[in-house]
Amino acid sequence: MKVPVKVDGRELTLSNLDKVLYPEYGFTKAEVIDYYSRVAPVLLPHLQGRPLTVKRYPNGVNGQSFFEKNAPDHTPSWVRRVTLPAPGSTKNRETIDFAVVDDLPTLVYYANLAALELHVPQWRVDEDGEPLAPDTLVFDLDPGAPATIVECCEVALMLREVLKSEGLTARPKTSGSKGMQLYADWDCREEPSDYARRLARLLEKEHPEQVVSVMTKKARPGKVFIDWSQNNPAKTTVAPYSLRAREQPTVSTPLLWKEVESCERPEELVFTAPAVLARVEKHGDLFSRA
Repeated sequence: MKVPVKVDGRELTLSNLDKVLYPEYGFTKAEVIDYYSRVAPVLLPHLQGRPLTVKRYPNGVNGQSFFEKNAPDHTPSWVRRVTLPAPGSTKNRETIDFAVVDDLPTLVYYANLAALELHVPQWRVDEDGEPLAPDTLVFDLDPGAPATIVECCEVALMLREVLKSEGLTARPKTSGSKGMQLYADWDCREEPSDYARRLARLLEKEHPEQVVSVMTKKARPGKVFIDWSQNNPAKTTVAPYSLRAREQPTVSTPLLWKEVESCERPEELVFTAPAVLARVEKHGDLFSRA
């Protein structure tokens, strides 16, 4: 069934609203659209100006999925698009037409495509669609089993202190999966991947039993991998407040530092869409630059 709607003056047609996209939780496409619509006031500032990569699950989280960078041919004309070079494209494209989610109608359009996961780079484009310098630094903390997000929290606290000594203020969020990320506003003092790698190697040297800075799988069991490479301009990281395609509709959730400091069990830092809406109601945007 198709349902015509008007969102902030834009006409959209929503479809298959009763389709269950998270079978174990019974979470439908209608609920996905509702979540993204309600979280939009705090989500949109983190998407605005950033070329969008989505991971779509048309048949739910247990079905086939695909990453999509190029805006689909049927994308409405009012959706902002920017054409950017695509070095190393797996499809041998010289350029990609990215969508940029600057408003609620575009966000609802993508939610209706079952674009559950929203991924963006650490840089934005200007009004003319030209790439700007990176404005964000990110460290992706990935636990190697049996390590969990509890160990990630320990490493996050170490990293917070290192960044503080460098004059940078870290903001934590869950990945919505098994790990977490730390962000900091970036002033382009040097190439961000080089800088992040240097800090990751510093912590690895100081805490070799807890931290690893290389991607090699065999080096990671029981440790936390600090993935500094997410700062490469060609890479993206899941956006704050994005859903994740897990068994439950978990969300990449901004955290209070006291939650990081006190975490003793992984389940303490698992937040589903309804819980995140309640958190936003209580705390506002914990990931704001204030």
